[in-house]
Amino acid sequence: MCRFIESIQLNNGVFKRLELHQERVRLALKDYYPGVKAFDLVESLHTTTFPVTKIYKCRVLYDSVIRKIEYIPYTQRKINSLKLVETDMESTHYKLEDRSLYNAAFALRGECDEIILVKNGLLTDTSFTNIALYDGIQWYTPRSPLIYGVNRAELIQQGVLTEKDINASDLVNFTRVSLFNAMNEFGSIELDISAIRQ
Repeated sequence: MCRFIESIQLNNGVFKRLELHQERVRLALKDYYPGVKAFDLVESLHTTTFPVTKIYKCRVLYDSVIRKIEYIPYTQRKINSLKLVETDMESTHYKLEDRSLYNAAFALRGECDEIILVKNGLLTDTSFTNIALYDGIQWYTPRSPLIYGVNRAELIQQGVLTEKDINASDLVNFTRVSLFNAMNEFGSIELDISAIRQ
């Protein structure tokens, strides 16, 4: 039985990007549990008692139904360096509970704080965020990430990010790299391109 995770930002009592999280739930159930109607995230979350101050990660574990909802105080990770690591992981539109492949790749980071996964020569994601790169004019995000994140989807809809195939050899054309996901807003983790190690 396949289980999935939605990590939803709860910011001072407000759940962020719920419509996009709901769409990911719908896609997961459509692919793995055809015929099962997707549960309503808004309704499910508002039947729980949740914190109304500070930032929490709302972690929803589910298969055909919700199995667990928990609220975890959130502290942003400190990232100062990134190592390129090859992968053959498949892209998905949802987050699987099983993170063993990500953990194995993360273990290859050496002295760096985090990794950027490279598939068939193209940049994809870090072990826990989507990425974007700045060329001095425009922010670009890899066209084929390993996970199609909700924050990424929103930023593309808003025109903040443009999708593009980015080869590892193209890094010399960029000046900044940004790491972001449902919990980390775009711009909150941003590094000089020199932070990426081959």
